[in-house]
Amino acid sequence: MNIKTAKQLPRLRFLTCGSVDDGKSTLLGRLLYESSSIFDDQMSAVENESSKFGTQGENADLALLLDGLQAEREQGITIDVAYRYFSTPRRSFIAADAPGHEQYTRNMATAASNSDLAILLVNAETGLLPQTRRHARIVSLLGIRHCVLAVNKMDIVDHNEKIFNQIAEEFREFSNDLDILHTDCIPVSALNGDNVFKPSKAMGWYKGKPLVTLLEEAQIEDVAESSEFRLPVQYVNRPSSDFRGFCGNIASGNIKTGDKIQVFPSAKTSTVKSILGPSGNVDVANSHQAVTLLLDDEIDISRGDIVCKAGEEATVSDQLAAHIVWMNEEAMLPERPYSIKFHSMSCTAQITDLVHRTDTNTGKKIASKRLELNEIGYCKLSLDRAVAFDPYTKNRQTGSFVLIDRYTNATVGAGVIDFALRRASNIVWQETRVSKQHRARLNGQRPVIVWFTGLSGSGKSTIADMLEQRLVAMGRRTYLLDGDNVRHGLNHDLGFTDQDRVENIRRVGEVAKLMVDAGLIVLVSFISPFKAEREMVRKLVDADEFLEVFVDTPLEICEARDVKGLYKKARDGKLKNFTGIDSPYEAPEKPEIWLKAGEQGVEILVEEVLSQLDKN
Repeated sequence: MNIKTAKQLPRLRFLTCGSVDDGKSTLLGRLLYESSSIFDDQMSAVENESSKFGTQGENADLALLLDGLQAEREQGITIDVAYRYFSTPRRSFIAADAPGHEQYTRNMATAASNSDLAILLVNAETGLLPQTRRHARIVSLLGIRHCVLAVNKMDIVDHNEKIFNQIAEEFREFSNDLDILHTDCIPVSALNGDNVFKPSKAMGWYKGKPLVTLLEEAQIEDVAESSEFRLPVQYVNRPSSDFRGFCGNIASGNIKTGDKIQVFPSAKTSTVKSILGPSGNVDVANSHQAVTLLLDDEIDISRGDIVCKAGEEATVSDQLAAHIVWMNEEAMLPERPYSIKFHSMSCTAQITDLVHRTDTNTGKKIASKRLELNEIGYCKLSLDRAVAFDPYTKNRQTGSFVLIDRYTNATVGAGVIDFALRRASNIVWQETRVSKQHRARLNGQRPVIVWFTGLSGSGKSTIADMLEQRLVAMGRRTYLLDGDNVRHGLNHDLGFTDQDRVENIRRVGEVAKLMVDAGLIVLVSFISPFKAEREMVRKLVDADEFLEVFVDTPLEICEARDVKGLYKKARDGKLKNFTGIDSPYEAPEKPEIWLKAGEQGVEILVEEVLSQLDKN
């Protein structure tokens, strides 16, 4: 079949998933081989490498058609997602071979987010495994409603019908609470081709259709075609003063010249004057097409806005509820700021509440304060601005997001939006006539947060106390927030777990912000061990209103000072989560003031801070 003919066939995007070594790559290799989608030189290469990397002795190992990375071939596992294209006389396919190892769950989730159907493989010898169940839950979470349970390696269990029926029944019971509408169960041997393209003679007891027939006949509705029009703006094109086009890929629906549109989150309206496609002007554009819209009116539209048809509004909110798959070895902590990336826009988000996490084996909802690697949780998020989006069940592209670590830029989580939270819809900012600038002039000073961070015993409080005395003697108006003192009142309900430390700094940061607004010089002395929370406070105020002071005292000096006996208790195991011993301290990399507190006296260190304040 030529390429032109294949493009005219209906298309199905599917992924193979399941636990490691369940035969996903072998099954896809068999589909490629049987559909005559392999070039002779590719097959020759696989035959040559099978003796070195393969698992089938002298026979060709079809899994090598998918395992393209050297590390995958040497280990016999799939690491990256491999995409392959093939077709039959009835349908064309885009197949994604997802990795089975738990540490590569993020790769599997990426593949699932772009698929219409999932082939979930199970090893007939081992049955359903925790990773099998996890993959099934992610498949359901990401909106895949059609699933084929392929019980593979039936040749190893002598094509035993009873084993197949037990596994199929166990999966049906497990998937009762999943949003999978249609599941076919089929016994296969990907290695030998049984029930892949042709019915198996060895399993005459199976009366259903072969796998490829199930794929050909799968009825998948193109939701993007039938949904409301959505164009996330990726770029505003202004090559000259008389041209202003809004570029992007149509996520769903269609648009034509003359249609009334509305842009969110601003809710401004206009009319489509013309549509530019890759080859020039078009009258109508459909989902998945890249277009540039020209409008009748000069309304303000930016990257990240969503263009809708009038009357088909997107949701706009700065708070939302979502399911999240956590993908980082460092746990998710509520209230920690992360970068969040929607369709074509980014902002800052905090997970304000982890409602529950889901046990991937039982589906039970478990109360928890954090999400660990590969765990799934239901969360509430607060954004630093109102954004436009849709619930994921309505639109997969405008209803999904990823969470990104603000320092490493690593993707730490992926989420699907359930709905917008309306808790604060009746609360607006009350404008007042007396401003921060008025208060600063009355106080005769520039307000600022001087944030002292360092280990317990580093001398933070001593330096901050002496600094405040000097400032007051100079006629400055100040306030000192000390870590121990605040824990006697405002934060008396917090412990010393990582999540409590995050909340501790969030509250203090908000108080310090209010004091800056009052025109004060605010001295804050907190261990504040995490970079993310110190950066969170920095972003609460203007750029010149935050000075980070790193009180750099070696651990051995801090322990020698240990007037409260805290380090000894921590060393003896009597005090848990103590910074510097069994809880980490993330030292500042570029503080405004770096005090070598182990080498100089307090008076000299205070003078160093005063000097910097004078410059500020």
